[in-house]
Amino acid sequence: MTTTNVHRSSPPGAHRWMVPLAVVTAGAMIAIWFPFSALWQQQHEIAQAAAALAAVRGEQQALDAQSHQVASTRAQRDLARADYQLVSPGQSLIQVLPGRSTNGVWTLRDDPGYQPLARPDTVPAVSAHRASTRPGGGFLERLVRTLEFWR
Repeated sequence: MTTTNVHRSSPPGAHRWMVPLAVVTAGAMIAIWFPFSALWQQQHEIAQAAAALAAVRGEQQALDAQSHQVASTRAQRDLARADYQLVSPGQSLIQVLPGRSTNGVWTLRDDPGYQPLARPDTVPAVSAHRASTRPGGGFLERLVRTLEFWR
C-alpha cells in the first residue's frame, strides 16, 4: 500500500482576507479601549468640575447680593439689633423670657405679664448684705465675708 499525501492547497489569495481583518480588529480594539475610555472619563470629570464651578458661582452671586443688602448703615443697625441684641448708645435692652407652662404648651395665661401682682406684705423683705451689718474686723474676717458665696 502506498500512501499518497494529498496536500490540499488552497488557491492563492484565499486567506488574504484574514490579515486585513486582524489589522482592523486590532486597530478597533486599541481605538475603543485606550483613548475613548480615557476621553470619556475625562469628559465626565470635566462635567463634574463644571457643575461644581456653577454652584460656587451661584453662591458667590448670592453672597454678593447679601453684602449689597447689608452695606447700608440702617441694615447693619437692624442686623445688630436682630441677631446680636445690640442697642444704640443711650438705649436699654429688655428681654421678656417665657415662663413655665403647665402642660408643655405655651399659652397667654402662662405669660408672666398676665399673672396677678404680688401684694407688698406677702413679699419677703430683702435683708441688707451681712457684711454691712457686722462690725469691721481683721483682714481675714473681711476676706471670709467677701467670699461668703462659697458656703
